[in-house]
Parts: sequence; structure tokens; C-alpha cells
Amino acid sequence: MPSSAVPHACATFFPDFPKPLPGGRSQLPDFSGSGAALYLTQLVRQSPPGSLLAVVTASAGDARRLLDEIPWFDARLRVRLLPDWETLAYDSFSPHHDLVSERLATLYSITRSECDLLLIPASTAVYRFTPPDWLAAYTFFLKQNERLDAEKLRAQLTLAGYTHVTQVVTPGEYSIRGGLIDLFPMGAALPFRLDLFDDEIESIKTFDVDTQRTLHPVPEIRLLPAREFPLDEKGRARFRQRFREVFEGDPARCPIYKEVSNGIAPPGIEYWLPLFFEQTATLFDYLPEGTTLCLHGDVPEAIHAFWRDAQARFQMLSGEASRPLLPPGELFLSEENFFVAAKALSRVVLKRDDATPTPLTLTPTPLPGGEGLTRAVPPVAVERRATDPLARLKAFIDGFPGRILLLAESPGRRETLAELLGEYGLKATPSTDLADFLQSEARLSLGVSPLHTGFILEAGKGEGRREKGKTGGGGNASEKNTHETGAIRKSASPHPSPFPLPSSQRSLALITETELYADSPSRRSSR
Repeated sequence: MPSSAVPHACATFFPDFPKPLPGGRSQLPDFSGSGAALYLTQLVRQSPPGSLLAVVTASAGDARRLLDEIPWFDARLRVRLLPDWETLAYDSFSPHHDLVSERLATLYSITRSECDLLLIPASTAVYRFTPPDWLAAYTFFLKQNERLDAEKLRAQLTLAGYTHVTQVVTPGEYSIRGGLIDLFPMGAALPFRLDLFDDEIESIKTFDVDTQRTLHPVPEIRLLPAREFPLDEKGRARFRQRFREVFEGDPARCPIYKEVSNGIAPPGIEYWLPLFFEQTATLFDYLPEGTTLCLHGDVPEAIHAFWRDAQARFQMLSGEASRPLLPPGELFLSEENFFVAAKALSRVVLKRDDATPTPLTLTPTPLPGGEGLTRAVPPVAVERRATDPLARLKAFIDGFPGRILLLAESPGRRETLAELLGEYGLKATPSTDLADFLQSEARLSLGVSPLHTGFILEAGKGEGRREKGKTGGGGNASEKNTHETGAIRKSASPHPSPFPLPSSQRSLALITETELYADSPSRRSSR
């Protein structure tokens, strides 16, 4: 079954979520397990074409996990991650080239409307960024059959921050050997080899960095800057001027000032980024009009903790005269400034349901306080020393009114799990993906998924925290956001919320290895 069938099938289990008007805010039902990935997929599904959903997560780990999980529900979505530098504030070393490459590619994709869902850790969302116009000005393309001056290209690559090497290995490097030019653009998964015939690009092919063998032909390549700041003559002049304006004393005694003046990017130079520009940008300068901002988890607390740590590190490291530091306000947005800037956007809040699952959740009726469309899976862990290790799982299957999909981490783990099930009398129908499972009639299936934690999905159980007003003359019900005053926009989703499936299939349980092996020491330590 093709992945394109997944969004429609999933829509069967979800009513449309309320979407606030610009400046408004709504609260989605609390999620359990990896239910957030399905919630976010639904939000994108019901959004107008070309719009962007920006999801700010409380931790970088949540963002990485969602990056893996969301495509499993809808492989067509263009999901991008704006990763963290993975350095502490004011660290004296620079982020890895691969991270810079991914960041630049993501920022560029936002400006080109090539992203449906953007994931940003809270600690990244408060950074100040390179301006969008600078990124666009320093991005250029090379196409097959166009004329190319190798020396001009060398100068252009140098200005963009690329390094000339004998053999290209990492993003941001290039090599010119006669009529062959090897390039590893920032944001690219593989390097490219240009074969010149005189001054014309005869072919462009990707190649393997280990074997150096060409792989696939491509019609054109995109070259992003190699850094998030300019190190050309104009950029260095601006840095020197701003450095003298901001810091007191003799700049010639500062190693960072001297290295930048000589065209060298010293380790940790990213924390002097504002000195390269007249004005830096924020995340909100990149987000297009009509963007919906989703806060995943306790984002305010995460931003507050980051700001507190940044101030503490500034106080601890700012006493060194040879390495003067910019104050945190020049590099990061405070919690107040972040939410003031976010106020103009439609905002959606998504929080985890921390209720502890119990065997009582086997009943199909909602438990007190359970406002979400998803619920945690009750204890079903394998008991290795028991007479029947699958006793808990069998009890859940017998009492659950809907259908169940067991999910392994890899095809190899799936085969191991299938053997275990068969050994103790359970037969699960193989499923290639979620769409295959939803289209089948099997009550118990087995598949492979990147989901970190399972959940129970109950169809038609509420539509978010809102109230429906009275109607007259057959008109549509007016809607009011109960979390915060503000009008709610009626969704234009083509999928109706009434549930068309038999009542015996009104619930789904997605159970991962996290639940099946919850009692394993390695699982407990990973959680």
C-alpha cells in the first residue's frame, strides 16, 4: 500500500483540530507516547497548501525523535530540522560542519517555501541568525552545459567560505584538478564532480567520498555559503569596525580580532556573529506569513533554563580581556522577547499526558481527566521468567476492543519478535507500513516503525479544548477557545469527522518495543 494512503486513513481517526486566528492560541488534546507525531501530521494535513507549521520543542531530543516519527505517518510531508550547534554558550570551539550544513539547508528551504513542517529545539529558536537576504545573496547554482570559468569559481567559493583541499571529504570543501572540479556543498548529502570540456560543464555527477567513484548524474547543484557569517573583505571590515565600537581596549591584543582580520575563522567565532552584520535576524524573520507556531512540551521553562545558563556562563567567562564576550541579549532572545515576537502568529500548545497507565485503561470508556485522543499503553511487558512471558500482552489483546499493531525497531527485530509470538501461541499478520495495517482487517499485526513509544488511539473522542456555541436556522456552530479568549477559525479539511468504520475497530493500539521490553534494564536506562 503506498504511503500516500496514510493521511486519508489516519484522518478517519481524527476530527479537525481547532486553529486559532493570528495572535490567538489554542490547546490541543494532551498526547501520550509518540502520539505527538500523529497530532502534528494531522495539523499539517488540515492546513492550507503552502503554509508552514513551525514546532518548537522543549528539548533537542524531542525534535530529533519527531523528525524520525512524522514521516512514518505521512512520507509526503517535507519535514526539516533546524539543529542546535551542540555547543554551550560562549564555547571556544565551533559546531561540526555537518550541523552547519544542515542548518543552512533548512534556513534556505524555509525562504524557498520548500518545507511543510519545521522542527526547532527551544535552545535553537532563541538564537540570533544570519539575515535571510545575506543567505540568498551568497547562494548560487551551477548547471550542466553552462559556461564556467574555473578561476572565477575558485574566487567565488573562497568568498563563500569553502576550503580548497586535495581530496573532498566533508561539506564546505572543494578541489580543482584540471578539467575536474569536486565540490561538497553545504546542505548536500553527497559531493559532486563537475567534468569540464574546455570552459563548459559537460556533466555533473555525485560521487562517493570513500571510493571516489561517481554515482548518479544530476542537472544542477546548489551552493550555499560554507559558514553562517561572511569572511570576505567586506565582512572582515564590518567585524573590525563593530569590534572596536563594542569593546574597549586595544583590539590588536585580541587573538580573535587578529585572526578574523587575516581571514581565519577562529574556534567559537559563532558567538561573535552579530559583529559581522548590521543587524541579525531571529527565527521569526524566516517564518513566512500564515505560519502556525506549535509549542511542544514545556517550552517556556526550556527557554528560561537556557537563558539562565547563558547568563551564568557569561558571568563566569567574561573576565578575560583577550577574549571579550558579547552579552547574552546580543546573541539570544530572552523568554519575554521570544513570546512577544511569537504573539503575532497563530499558536498551538501541545503537552504530554503524564498519567500513569494502569490495567484499568483496558476499558473503552475515557478515564477521569483523560482529555486526549491518545492514551498510554497499559503494562504489557514481556516477563522472561514467567511460565507464559506474554501473559500481560495476551490479557491486553483479549480485553482491548479495537485493533493492535506491534512495532519492532528493525526488520531483524521484527523477525525475532514474530518467533517469540509464535512460540507462545500468538499469530500476527505482517504489515509493511501503517497504511497497509489500516487497510487490512487483521486484528493483530506486526510491522516496523521508528516510533519511540506506543499509544492507544481512540477515534471521535473530542476535538481539542474548545466549546461549540448555539446555532440557529441550521447554521454552523460558532467556536470559542476555552484556553484563551480569541476566535477559532473553522477548518476547511475535506475529511469529515464522523467515524465510518465498524464499532469494533474504533480504537487502535500501537505498541512498540519500549512497552514490550519495558522491564529490560537497557530499556529503563534509555528512558
